[in-house]
Formats: sequence, structure tokens, C-alpha cells
Amino acid sequence: MAELPHFDVLVIGSGASGLAAAVAAERAGASVAVATKGALQSCNSAKAQGGIQAAFGEDDSPELHTEDVMRSSHETADPELVQILTSSAPDAIHWLEELGVEFTRQNGGYRLARCGGASRHRLLQVGDRTGHAITKMLRKAFDASPGVAFPNHPLTSLESTPTGWKAVCGDETIDADTVVLAAGGRCFKEAEERGELSTNHPGATGEVTRMALDLGAEARDLDALQYHPNGGAWPTNMLGYSIPETTRAYGATLLNAEGEEFTDPLGPRDEVSAAIFKEVEEGRGVETEEGRPAVWLDTTRIPQADAEVSLPYMLRRYRAGGIDPLREKILTYPVLHYQNGGLVIDADAQTTVEGLYACGEIAGGTHGRNRMMGNSLLECVVFGRRAGKAAAEKART
Repeated sequence: MAELPHFDVLVIGSGASGLAAAVAAERAGASVAVATKGALQSCNSAKAQGGIQAAFGEDDSPELHTEDVMRSSHETADPELVQILTSSAPDAIHWLEELGVEFTRQNGGYRLARCGGASRHRLLQVGDRTGHAITKMLRKAFDASPGVAFPNHPLTSLESTPTGWKAVCGDETIDADTVVLAAGGRCFKEAEERGELSTNHPGATGEVTRMALDLGAEARDLDALQYHPNGGAWPTNMLGYSIPETTRAYGATLLNAEGEEFTDPLGPRDEVSAAIFKEVEEGRGVETEEGRPAVWLDTTRIPQADAEVSLPYMLRRYRAGGIDPLREKILTYPVLHYQNGGLVIDADAQTTVEGLYACGEIAGGTHGRNRMMGNSLLECVVFGRRAGKAAAEKART
């Protein structure tokens, strides 16, 4: 009988968290494999536009970042995980820069924006394709390593063995000392079942979470799914598109059918989404040409210079549909976006099952029941690196 391919660390998923874990594990001396449901490039992380948070401003600090996270989560986030997230943020940015990510700069420093729920300007961006830029460089780093990729090899079975784990990924059965789960959430599937729109990649279906639960891993807040306040509602080519929340950071505001402002445009995501739902339910919304509910996002208030630097992709998308967001308001409505809860992890991203790690959207606690924008890419890098390093060290014991 042929021996199974063996690796110190098997990573499931190739978004930002999975790739960060794979690169960190390999650099810690482990043999690494990455198995993913689709192509290596297929992930939610690459679709993330808004940016990544880190406290670099002179008036900012990791402590203030922590306070903002806890307040936005309504004090439901795990304080230890939040402290790790915020204190590790500057180093995570420098690590990404070493890999080749070039964040937008201004006046000799980072061009920082203020995002929803934040008390300071701390959002770094690569235009409005930040997730694409980060995953591209992480993938490049992994491709340059001895790590082995198994694209189009979805995880279908995972079981513990006396020496580690046996995973069935597509037509391959892989033996690994440790496993890092970085397979994302379930919002695409959930939106389909609800008959709603979602920003998510079609691979976001949640079966890996279920496998972990069946293995005895604990979870928290799995019912807490997040709506992105600004989904595209019209034209048709924009349905389900997540209009960057930085539109509101640069001056755009939400208006009802009467042209009235009805919520703080820089409030936490759940509060802004709830305000939009309420406005529509109480008859002050706008109906699109297809009869969909919406409100206005007045993007004409965004200075052209800011839009050209920080929102070029959004401008191209809308202009391709015959709308110039700098000359006319656009229609928006919340869309299902993010699984806030997930598998319980410790400071090293280990789940409650020994030798099984989790990072990114599949893990819970860091955001509590309501995530701030810009913290998901940060979580992917911070806890992906911690998961990869800890899994590599565990494999050597």
C-alpha cells in the first residue's frame, strides 16, 4: 500500500488567512501543503476593497484601536484576542510590505482614512483593491516556497490519527501532523437559502466549520451574520457588489427618498444597516427600476481627488454601468457579508481540539457579534501568522 503524502502542516483554504498561515509555517521550518476548494486565487479576501486597520496616526494607539473594536462589538469580543489583533497590527503591515504590498502613501506617510466605528484615521488602503493586493503578494510568497498546493481539492473528510490528522481533499488523502482551518464562512450559502444577495465568493458555504464541530471543536456566535451596509442595488451589474465603506469616510452620506440624512454615516456596520432597514420598512426608502428596496448614497460629496486615489475600481464599475458616482447619487441596500462568529480559538489560534487551528472568518471571538471594517484582513494576517507558526512548532514536538 502506497504511503500517504505527509506534511507537517496542512492548511485548508487559500484566502489571506490561509496563505499567511502557510507562509508563516514554512518560514518556521515546516513542510506545508495548502488544499483549497477552487483555484488558489478564489477567495473572499481578494474581494475585500475597503482596507486594513493599524494604529499609525500620531493621535492613535493600539489601545484606542482596542477600545473601538470592543465598542463596535458591543463588548462581545474576546478582550485577549482583540489586544493581540491591535497590538500586532503595525508589525503585520510591515510584514506585508516586506512581501511587496505597497500601501497608498501621502505626505511621506500612510494615507489613513477613518472607517465606520473608528475614533481615529487608521485605515490603510491599496486604492480600493486592498484584499486583492494582499492575497496576490501572499500567494507569490507561497509560490516561491517549497510548499505544495492542491487547488480544486475540497476537504471532504478530516479525522484524527495517533500521530496527527488524515484529510481527504478531493482525490488526495493527506497525512499531516497539524491542520489549520482557513476555509472562511458561509454567507454565500446563507444568502442563497434566504433569497438575498451576498458579497461573498460562491465557495463560502461553511461545510468545514461543520466538520470541525463534528470533531468536537467549540464555536461561538455562529448566528451573528453581518450585513454590509452598502450593497449595490442598481444598476443590475452592481447587485451584490460591496460599495467600499470608505465612500462614507471621504464624504458620502446616506439619504432617504426625501433627501434627508437619517444615520451617522460612520457608525458601526450593524447600526448603519439597521437604520437603512428601518428607513425602508417605514416607507422612506427608494425603489429601484427592478422593484428592489434601496436608499441613496450621495457619492457626489466625495472630492474627485480622493475618489481617484482611493476609489478607482468602484468608479470604473459604476461608469461601466452608465453611472458616474461623482455626478449622481447611487442606490444602495445592505447585503449579507460576513460570518462574525466561528470556532473558538486561543492566543495561538488553536481550537479547542489539540493540533487543529483556525484563522480568518472561520474563527470567532476577535470581532464578537459585530465586526469593524478593516479588521478582517488584519485578523487574517495576524492570526494566520500565529496559526502557522504555532502549528509548525506543534508539528515538531
